[in-house]
Amino acid sequence: MVIQRTLHPASPLGQVDQPQRGVSRDAVLSWLQAYAAAVALNKELLTALDAAIGDADHGITMDRGWQAVLNRLPALADKDIGTILKVTGMTLVATVGGASGPLYGTLFLQMGASAASKLELTLTDWTRALEEGVSGVVRRGKAAPGDKTMVDTLLPAIDALASAAVANAGLAEALRWSQQAAQHGMLATIPLQARKGRASYLGERSAGHQDPGATSSYLLLKTAADTWSGG
Repeated sequence: MVIQRTLHPASPLGQVDQPQRGVSRDAVLSWLQAYAAAVALNKELLTALDAAIGDADHGITMDRGWQAVLNRLPALADKDIGTILKVTGMTLVATVGGASGPLYGTLFLQMGASAASKLELTLTDWTRALEEGVSGVVRRGKAAPGDKTMVDTLLPAIDALASAAVANAGLAEALRWSQQAAQHGMLATIPLQARKGRASYLGERSAGHQDPGATSSYLLLKTAADTWSGG
């Protein structure tokens, strides 16, 4: 059975309308807040998706981790973007269970390393940070496109950002391109047979289900687009 339910967008907290300028430190903090809210709002959906092919805890553990991140953010308000992302990654590693903690933790740790000392991110900076983050996820999880994982959402989003840069698109437009590509990638996991993680134990029975990690990754890019483009 295919589990397809409406993703609740969650109202972005502290939207920052910066279509041409870079993404400020405050905008990054607002994005993390918005994503934490989106995870909380979609916790049951993420758990239901995971129940079909995994441990039935993706929404629960992700929400626990992101509530912990929220608790850390006030102390990071005067830090650079790299530090904010690194602390986020370390918090996720410490608080999110299963494979999601190391994978999301790696994503943010590597993005933080790419954004070290920066107080603003250009489109190029954001694309590079996401590339570094996803490269870390691929190395840690040994996942490839088509394996039915979060990588199937994140890689198309990076490609879309690169295409937007070639087309001289503004930041807001580029973010929407990446969101749309991520959504296509997420939905494309439905017919796939899982080749990584617990879902792979199901073999052919894993086909027909939307991957929970791909779904939470889509929310990550959607909240970035919503928050940073003012939409």
